Amino acid sequence: MTSLMVSMMAFVAGIKDRFSSEKGATATEYSLLVGLIALVIVAGVTLFGGNLNTFFSSLAVRVGGW
Repeated sequence: MTSLMVSMMAFVAGIKDRFSSEKGATATEYSLLVGLIALVIVAGVTLFGGNLNTFFSSLAVRVGGW
């Protein structure tokens, strides 16, 4: 019985150690940050893409006319 008790205590301690570890938390936070940055870039290109295309097209026409 004592051997079983020690084994169970060691098992429970190992499980508690795994759940209290924060090794994966940093990777998760960085992946969320990268996803948010990608979303902001896509939204910016969607909103300003047409205006930038028009600006550079008109600039190319002016420069080509020189």
